[in-house]
Amino acid sequence: MEGAQVIVLVTPVFFALIALEYWIGRRRGRNTYRLNDALSSISLGILSQIVGALTKLFTLGIYVWVYEHAALFSLSEKSLWVWGLGLLLYDFLYYWHHRLGHTTALFWAAHSVHHQSEDYNLSTALRQTSSGWMAGWIFYLPMAVIGFPPLVFVVVALIDLLYQYWVHTQQIGRLGWFDRWFCAPSNHRVHHAVNEIYLDRNYGGILIVWDRMFGSFQPELDEEPCVYGVRDALHSWNPWTANTIVYRALWRKMGRVEGLVNKLRVWWEPAHWMPGQVANLKDYDPRAQRKYDPPAASRRLWVAVALFLLALNATTAYLWFAHLLAWPQLLLAGLAILGLLIAVSSYSSNSN
Repeated sequence: MEGAQVIVLVTPVFFALIALEYWIGRRRGRNTYRLNDALSSISLGILSQIVGALTKLFTLGIYVWVYEHAALFSLSEKSLWVWGLGLLLYDFLYYWHHRLGHTTALFWAAHSVHHQSEDYNLSTALRQTSSGWMAGWIFYLPMAVIGFPPLVFVVVALIDLLYQYWVHTQQIGRLGWFDRWFCAPSNHRVHHAVNEIYLDRNYGGILIVWDRMFGSFQPELDEEPCVYGVRDALHSWNPWTANTIVYRALWRKMGRVEGLVNKLRVWWEPAHWMPGQVANLKDYDPRAQRKYDPPAASRRLWVAVALFLLALNATTAYLWFAHLLAWPQLLLAGLAILGLLIAVSSYSSNSN
């Protein structure tokens, strides 16, 4: 079964858990959902899956080529220890991919999409980038060189991704010993927070021990409630804007700085780096942050929901039959769904 088809099959579970989290939040008087933000986050997840179907031959193809031409060992996918070790190694490599996704501008330009939501709930977990395919594959080539078969790589990557869904919630508190070893909701809330003490911490995918080993762990503190989002707030529901805003800012910065080396450093240094300057972000006050929440007439929201459901159903068919379609067909269908998602964002407020 194709990975895209697995995502289709688990999508009803995603939405059932979102409904459960919403119900629990309402019962507790701590609802964490806004319709406009949730539609934006899930729309970005839809777009990410569409782009993934278009780029799979590129990203997986590189892994397969390296595996076939440079593998040091012939590991068998029939051995259980290969799967266990493969998942452990993938999670370790994911930690470094994720860490550079916050500390290096090129990777932050892709990963920032996941952090743009100013809410924190299970819909935030579905908010994924559409540009990570361009360079993210680099981090996992050691698995191909060691000799982990492509099937093992694909499956453990999917396991690691699916595990991370449930940690995007404010309705589950601390979990004692589990928090010390695994990425859990409390640990991951810290990761999504913009508070100074929490900034760029807790990168682990399944295991949080990597953060403890490499000095990036920070526990959630009762006296410091998490504030979510990014410091350079997006202020848009548009999925195209969400995916391109940081790239465009870096491109403009590259045009301003002098010297070829500095122009290249724009992409390697942290996103706020400027030559000869020290970025001072400590004056940022998360409590002064106001959520982007433009008004929308109820009739516009009904249209947005209708268009979203149309896009969701179209994407379900797209992912299920993607392996049967030629690349031009995938591209045209993907562009049509992108148009629907942009329309959803437009009807999510009165001003867009």
